[in-house]
Amino acid sequence: MTTAQSTPVTLPGDPPGGRKAMWVWGIGVAVYFVAIIYRTSLGVAGLDAAERFHINASALSTFSILQLLVYAGMQIPVGLMVDKMGPKKVLILGATLYTVGQLGFALSNSYVMALVSRALLGCGDAMTFISVLRLGTRWFPARRGPLIAQIAALIGMSGNLVSTLVLARLLDTLGWTPTFAGSAVCGIVVIALVLLFLKDHPEGFAPVPASKPAAAGSGYVRRQISECWREPGTRLGMWVHFTTQFPAMFFLLLWGMPFLVEAEGLTETAAGGLLTLIVLSNMASGLVYGQIIARHHAARLPLALGTVAATATLWAAMLCWPGHAPMALLVITCIVLGTCGPASMIGFDFARPANPPERQGTASGIVNMGGFIASMTTLLAVGVLLDATGDNYRIAFLTVFVLEALGLSQILRLRRRAARRERERTVASRVEAVHVPV
Repeated sequence: MTTAQSTPVTLPGDPPGGRKAMWVWGIGVAVYFVAIIYRTSLGVAGLDAAERFHINASALSTFSILQLLVYAGMQIPVGLMVDKMGPKKVLILGATLYTVGQLGFALSNSYVMALVSRALLGCGDAMTFISVLRLGTRWFPARRGPLIAQIAALIGMSGNLVSTLVLARLLDTLGWTPTFAGSAVCGIVVIALVLLFLKDHPEGFAPVPASKPAAAGSGYVRRQISECWREPGTRLGMWVHFTTQFPAMFFLLLWGMPFLVEAEGLTETAAGGLLTLIVLSNMASGLVYGQIIARHHAARLPLALGTVAATATLWAAMLCWPGHAPMALLVITCIVLGTCGPASMIGFDFARPANPPERQGTASGIVNMGGFIASMTTLLAVGVLLDATGDNYRIAFLTVFVLEALGLSQILRLRRRAARRERERTVASRVEAVHVPV
């Protein structure tokens, strides 16, 4: 198994970073943080939603499936938007859409209205992370890219803590409408921050504008997508994201709480504690993964494959345990599930060096589709299987192995091709640097 040994270098014209960069980038991360709160709020309200809208498991999973379907479907359009419009405008639009969606969900009395609200929320959510990644590349040196991306994901993932620790309790005390409507205030706050303080890039580091003929019309869209897709690094990044992200995503997003309560016999408080543990593990491992990859670029693929292997092993142990799994096993499984998010971020680090700056948004969109398509597929399959098997979670959760096998086969198929292309680019850049006049 070969991977490129090179590490990112600081290029002439790299942005300097610094305090102002942290401030501006932090505003973008705040938008993403709120998006995660809204995205995962249904994970602690699944049982409440089933009772409120009088729906079964398949209908309940449709909420998250539709939200992720919209999210995944928007990734390439959003990437193109970020490449053409810049992150600020896209973040404003995204925050507006997800705030309206969260407020609509709070006021929904019918299943259809709630579905429309979650779709709107998913559309706005889709515009946040790619914009934050672009802010990172425009405000920080290239060598900081892996760590900055992991920190953004870490802070965003902490939005899960708000869902599991705050929203869950507010639902018990205040009820559905006050809880979700009150959370919509967070969206209004971040919209104001973006409008007042966020800038697309530091002064003197504006991206080179594309020529009008090249940046206009459907030809530009097709060219951006096809050129990104032709790069093995983009496709490898997408499949790494696909294979690593979804086990924790579908568990946190919807089915973790019902499984732990109904299949494992835990109280909602204990189940909520385990979901919180996933988030805390995600935050801690994100820092570790980011540091490792920033210092040892060749560790990217071993980290991703190791995470997949550990997840599959513990998932199998949990499902095969006779009766209720012991708490120790559930704790270890949740800790390992927490590493899935940081592992999925490795996908962006395969796509980033494979594409020039003017294609970064599109490439990130393609990569980001991977995990959310896998999560959406798993949510649907689990909901259908639960209804078909009389709520047999052990059978329904076998879906995880099918998708992991598919993703793993594609990673192994593409890894050598992507490594070869990355070595070629490294050699070419060094030769070009030697011939640049001083």
